[in-house]
Amino acid sequence: MEKVMKLKKWLIEIRRDFHQYPELGMNEFRTMGQICKYLDEMGIKYRKNIANTGIIANIKGEDETFTVALRADMDALPIQDNKEVDYASKIQGRCHACGHDAHMSILLGVAKYFSSEK
Repeated sequence: MEKVMKLKKWLIEIRRDFHQYPELGMNEFRTMGQICKYLDEMGIKYRKNIANTGIIANIKGEDETFTVALRADMDALPIQDNKEVDYASKIQGRCHACGHDAHMSILLGVAKYFSSEK
């Protein structure tokens, strides 16, 4: 549990970054780049540009006969972010009101954990 809790600050920063720069479906190029940057930092192999902006990452565990697949959506909604916080959307008329910013962050946290725990 302690190892997971150490990810909290990192995950909050990632989620707020995604929240500030929402991109509509099939145009998540900055988002894809950010995710690839994090995967590179973790040493996780991946393929990008799947169906335009998708990413498939592979983490090998001890038992390669067992597979777990996880996914997260990346797109934002074409609505205004009216929150008054420092991490509010910086893109006029776009917002992660859908929670996909959190979904991506959670999946990166899972990837970080499992890439270090085989």
